[in-house]
Amino acid sequence: MSFSWGVGSSAFQTEGAWDQDGKGPSIWDTFTHSGKGNVFGEETADVACNGYYKVQEDVALLRELHVSHYRFSLSWPRLLPTGVRADGVNKKGIQFYSDFIDALLKSNITPIVTLHHWDLPQLLQVKYGGWQNVSTANYFSDYASLCFEAFGDRVKHWVTFSDPRTMAEKGYETGHHAPGLKLHGTGLYKAAHHVIKAHAQAWHSYNNTWRSKQQGLVGISLNCDWGEPVDISNPKDTEAAERYLQFCLGWFANPIYAGDYPQVMKDHIGRKSAEQGLDMSRLPVFSLQEKSYIKGTSDFLGLGHFTTRYITERNYPSRQGPSYQNDRDLVELVDPNWPDLGSKWLHSVPWGFRRLLNFAQTQYGNPPIYVTENGASQKLHCTQLCDEWRIQYLKGYTNEMLKAIKDGANIKGYTSWSLLDKFEWERGYSDRYGFYYVDFNKKNRPRYPKASVEYYKKIITANGFPNPREVESWYLKALETCSINNQMLAAEPFLSYMQIMTEILVPTVCTLCILIAAVLLMLLLRSLS
Repeated sequence: MSFSWGVGSSAFQTEGAWDQDGKGPSIWDTFTHSGKGNVFGEETADVACNGYYKVQEDVALLRELHVSHYRFSLSWPRLLPTGVRADGVNKKGIQFYSDFIDALLKSNITPIVTLHHWDLPQLLQVKYGGWQNVSTANYFSDYASLCFEAFGDRVKHWVTFSDPRTMAEKGYETGHHAPGLKLHGTGLYKAAHHVIKAHAQAWHSYNNTWRSKQQGLVGISLNCDWGEPVDISNPKDTEAAERYLQFCLGWFANPIYAGDYPQVMKDHIGRKSAEQGLDMSRLPVFSLQEKSYIKGTSDFLGLGHFTTRYITERNYPSRQGPSYQNDRDLVELVDPNWPDLGSKWLHSVPWGFRRLLNFAQTQYGNPPIYVTENGASQKLHCTQLCDEWRIQYLKGYTNEMLKAIKDGANIKGYTSWSLLDKFEWERGYSDRYGFYYVDFNKKNRPRYPKASVEYYKKIITANGFPNPREVESWYLKALETCSINNQMLAAEPFLSYMQIMTEILVPTVCTLCILIAAVLLMLLLRSLS
């Protein structure tokens, strides 16, 4: 199979229709509706991009981009309103995704389907404590089997979880994400433990029941920034950088590829737990049976990556109390010279991408790798559609990925993040990652292409980069297109004003003319009589 270029998004961030056609509530619906200021600007994703009602339009955008694949997620509570299969399946949810998959295939776009991108059914949170409870892993396995059964005849690439590290850390440690719990130094490890078990169960379910007939692949998508030692000649810094990667990527990848948590995590968390007076480590333990059950449960490794950090060692005293930050004993820094992309955490550091891809390749035994997320958010106060910095980011990062392929990394595809501007979790609509600008102030959420659409299309068609002169011409052409689109966008309020005026004026003038004609006719008739 040739290299696959694509884009991605997730259900909660784009679909809207939060309570339509039998969908149950998710923990993110509850989190955004709480009124506790969980989200910037008190925004919700009740409508988001209105994607539930704009399938054909969005498939047309994917065709326009010339992508080979589209990575999207299924909403668990849209398919199983309570999260539990035995409580009943929402037929309209099944129909919606079935039609969507058919529309993609009809346009020769391969669906890469994520089963869970953070929107856990609220009832599983209320009844069982969500990912704090191992029962959720069993319910996830039932849900995965339903999806394999309903869509597996057409879907051949499955991703069980998307960025589970952030889901665990922000959901159960910092509380910045749903369900908003702050179980410092314990909740995130417990949640991750159950997520890893859930992933393995889903993989085995596919392997035992569906693989022979459906011939598909099941993997997981793990996000990690690259960690570079501040001082390469200082062993403490190189150890801290290695530790950063193990606590980030290794936390999930090591059990899946080697059967257990990274040794450095076991050592650090174990030592800190003992110093904090605990009898057992806060990092849960896999039994021998579980280790062999989990090891090898991935047909490919999905990698999400956005930026790089410099890492230096810092020993935090255990008496500060348990936390993920304390357990890692390190500090993350950024180089002030790195291009800043407008959001505090995201700097453009393309060389880190190549290093991460090579690290994953050597660390996990040369697995097939799909880049499942990579992209840049909107620079604040920039022209809406002329996103030059995103073009530079795209050029830099895809080029480093192509170098990693030359280095020998087995990379099968690249997913740019994301198709549309969308709901960005606790940041609401303040960050924009889309190739297409979405006007969230308009009821029907219209989409407009940014300059990067034109540029990415060229990369896809050329399957990479030809000579520098041609690449420069792509850049100029993209900016030319976006300034025309910008002018049209700027003129739109005036045009719609004109349209409204026309809609009001024409009937009014006509009515007046009729009235005047009637009055004149009456006067004429009266004078004649």
